[in-house]
Amino acid sequence: MSTETGASYAAAGVDIEAGDRAVELMKEWVRKTQRPEVLGGLGGFAGLFDVSALKNYERPLLASATDGVGTKVDIARRMGVYDTIGHDLVAMVMDDIVVCGAEPLFMTDYICVGKVHPERVAAIVKGIAEGCVLAGCALVGGETAEHPGLLGAEDFDVAGAGTGVVEADALLGSHLIREGDAVIAMASSGLHSNGYSLVRHVLLDRAGMALDAHVEELGRTLGEELLEPTKIYSLDCLALTRTCEVHAFSHITGGGLAANLARVIPDELHAVVDRSTWTPDPIFSLVGRTGSVERLELEKTLNMGVGMMAVVPQESVEVALVTLADRGVDSWVAGEIVARGDHATGAELVGDYAN
Repeated sequence: MSTETGASYAAAGVDIEAGDRAVELMKEWVRKTQRPEVLGGLGGFAGLFDVSALKNYERPLLASATDGVGTKVDIARRMGVYDTIGHDLVAMVMDDIVVCGAEPLFMTDYICVGKVHPERVAAIVKGIAEGCVLAGCALVGGETAEHPGLLGAEDFDVAGAGTGVVEADALLGSHLIREGDAVIAMASSGLHSNGYSLVRHVLLDRAGMALDAHVEELGRTLGEELLEPTKIYSLDCLALTRTCEVHAFSHITGGGLAANLARVIPDELHAVVDRSTWTPDPIFSLVGRTGSVERLELEKTLNMGVGMMAVVPQESVEVALVTLADRGVDSWVAGEIVARGDHATGAELVGDYAN
């Protein structure tokens, strides 16, 4: 007679009770993101958002985006710090949406774990909720999935999707950019959430640096620097559109500054960005020096200290800079739009970084 017990979900590694506890712990944080348009609470099969307010639009366009935070999650796992990575997630999604001039409305998340640790999942959601508040959007739902056998018990990943709205005649983009426009750079808060495969390879794998080691030039531990949350520019960008004329935004993420800026430049024009107008934060030179990474490779991978760019007419420059300064955003004129001529690409960096 067999003594084997019947198979069960729990025996396969999925803890439903732990998942339920995680939901209870995260409800407090999700409530903090609610906008008047949100209907119902957390726990339904779908999040509900009342779009009747859009009837005030002449021609509302919905903007959507989805993203994750890449291998930055490995730094969070190694450090055992889980309440900032969600902030990064919101930035990666909602700052893509605002590029076209759209107001962020709501977001959903997906958290995949090897084993549900309720407090850990709740900490991740806390970061997402705090990021949603900073972006002005609601967190209307999400999913926590437990994948034993595919992920280790301490492994996790996060992804999210968001929706925003913009009036059709207020849509920003390459169709508005003109020769002579100014390119305004907005400072990043560090590496943000791109290039971590290179950063981890250089600093952790090759150089063997410890995350808890204090790095003099950074003024803090390496781990604290690498986990610095991605700056969320959504409301800052919307403030610019209310105070002055804006032609386009570019969110500087994977691929670096020039490649992302080129995405919004029309075929007949070219953006020239002057490196001498700013000094990248020490983390960028640390990665370059430690790994003997050539400048071009760094610039193709990392944001080099610029997280968002705005293209505005010259007459809007002063108001734009004052608006951003009043909101605590470090910004400066970094370049201009010129005729394409013989330039092969839509944007380039020239000169050398300021010391």
